Amino acid sequence: MERGGRHVQQEWIDLVLAIVAEVPKGKVASYSQVARLAGYPRYARQVGWVLRRAESFGQFPCHRIVHADGRLVEGWQEQRALLEEEGVRFRLTDRVDMAYYQWKEGNR
Repeated sequence: MERGGRHVQQEWIDLVLAIVAEVPKGKVASYSQVARLAGYPRYARQVGWVLRRAESFGQFPCHRIVHADGRLVEGWQEQRALLEEEGVRFRLTDRVDMAYYQWKEGNR
């Protein structure tokens, strides 16, 4: 992805949010998974940047995006409750069982 340019930045934001919107209830995806699906496998941190600002772009299920090891976002207390409401269960380590709950994006 080229740096600079508001147009390129908005395209990236739109792409990330479109992928996040596809993650179904009861499933999670990792930041790196979203970056890979967007065509930029090394841009997991940039996915996080978009999601931290997602409120200003509309309603998106950002709570379904977790770290690759199943850890939740630090400081976001509501994330666990939102996932549990959708049926996602946690290991004793307070991490999502990625082998069971990770979204398999076969339709992409």
